[in-house]
Amino acid sequence: MCGLLVNAVFGIVMAVLVASADTFVHWRVHHASSVWRRGLRGEERMNRVLRHTLERRGYRVLYERVVPGHGPADELVIGPGGVWLVHNEAWHPDAEISHHGGRLFIDGRTQSKLVDGLTARADAAAERISRVAEVPVKVTPVLAVHGGHLVRTPFAADGIVFAPPLRLIRWMSRNPSADHSPDEVEAIARAAVRALPIGGRLTPPAAGITAA
Repeated sequence: MCGLLVNAVFGIVMAVLVASADTFVHWRVHHASSVWRRGLRGEERMNRVLRHTLERRGYRVLYERVVPGHGPADELVIGPGGVWLVHNEAWHPDAEISHHGGRLFIDGRTQSKLVDGLTARADAAAERISRVAEVPVKVTPVLAVHGGHLVRTPFAADGIVFAPPLRLIRWMSRNPSADHSPDEVEAIARAAVRALPIGGRLTPPAAGITAA
C-alpha cells in the first residue's frame, strides 16, 4: 500500500519497519513467558539482575534462605534504604495481574494464601534477624513478577509491591523504609546469615557474610 501510494522505496522501508516491529513484539512475548514455559519461578533471573544492579551499589543480598516454619526466602536484599524479602512468581503470559480495593487479583481471583504467606514470612524473618542483631529490623515483602500481564506497574496490593524485576529494583532503591549506614548494612547482613539457614538446613551457618 505504501509503495502504491508513495513510491517503491518508501514501500520497502515501511515493510522492513513493520516486520522489525512484529519480530520485536513476538520476541518480547516469548522472553516474558520463558520462565513460565520452563516451569520455573524466576529466582535465577532475579539473582542475575540483583548481582548486576544493587550488589554493585553496596547492597548485600542473601540467596536461597529459609525462614524456619514459614518457607523459603528467595532473596533477602539489605541496603541503606531498608531490608526486603523478595519472592518470585511466574504466571502465564496471558494472566491478568491487577489490584482492586487494595487487594491482589490474578485473572479475577484473590490470592489470599500467597500474600498472607509472604507477609508472615517477612514478619518472621524480621523477628529472627532483630533477635540476632539485637536491634529492631523491619523486613518489607515484595514480589517479582515474571510473565503475566500487569495492568499497572509497580503497584501495591495487600501491603506488598508487585513489579517485574528491573522495575521492582528501581522501586526499592527509590522508596526507602529505613536509613542504614554502611556499617549497619553489614551488621544486619551478618545477623541475617546467622538467623536464616541456607536451603533446608536446620542450623544457620556459623560463617560470615561470604556464606551467602
